[in-house]
Amino acid sequence: MHTIKDILSKYRNVLQDIYDKHEIEAIFYRILAHYHLINRIDVSLNPELTIEPAQMLEALKELQQYKPWQYITGETAFYGLRFKVTPATLIPRHETEELVDWVIRDCHNLSGLNILDIGTGSGAIAVSLAVNLPQASVTAIDFSEAALKTAEKNARLNHVEITFKQINILKQMACQKHYDIIVSNPPYVREEEKKMMHNNVLQFEPATALFVPDDKPLIFYDKIIRLAQKNSSSYVYFEINEFLKTGLENLLKQTGITVYEFRKDLFGKWRFLKLQP
Repeated sequence: MHTIKDILSKYRNVLQDIYDKHEIEAIFYRILAHYHLINRIDVSLNPELTIEPAQMLEALKELQQYKPWQYITGETAFYGLRFKVTPATLIPRHETEELVDWVIRDCHNLSGLNILDIGTGSGAIAVSLAVNLPQASVTAIDFSEAALKTAEKNARLNHVEITFKQINILKQMACQKHYDIIVSNPPYVREEEKKMMHNNVLQFEPATALFVPDDKPLIFYDKIIRLAQKNSSSYVYFEINEFLKTGLENLLKQTGITVYEFRKDLFGKWRFLKLQP
């Protein structure tokens, strides 16, 4: 048996070149809670609390290899809900919660909506919308069978019914039914931006959910906008790459879109786009 504070000290020493002090402590307590159901307050009240260290030390080895803590525990939180995650799915980000919140605030008084989530991954967007907009019918698509299996688990975990379909949106000529709202957090990171990213993302998260060719950075936005126009959808909500706002503005002009709104995230970065096809 080891004291928790001694294990935390080891985490700090081993991970100091990878994460800052606050990140190390946050990760440590998430893993501690996952394996031992002990939280920070418990440790504060009993500084000499001891545990069997095997799982914590094994997790430390994986963290040292840049594996994200969410893949170690197999779960994360998003919009106040619990989600399973695997290396087949992108880890949901806080900024995507802002996108979900925008949709919910716009639609909470509307009934009978058909909503489509394109590139659902873990199902974070679709499930969060289904939980908070129970009057809506939600469909979620992804080209990855493995991702869809995780998304289906998350729908069951959060007690919502969602229609899941395996579809490659780039090969889709038209939507299979009418959707009032289309939401998407598509791949939008250019290959040239890899040098700006951390190893825990590059080595473990699915590249197909992140990256687009440098010469076609708006490929998914272009495709989804044109499908939405054919579908006569009411609104489309996107998460976007902050560096591609000008390119998106040009795309909107090319596709004849005149009603749209860009929004910044909590960090002041251009991160969201709402448009009327």
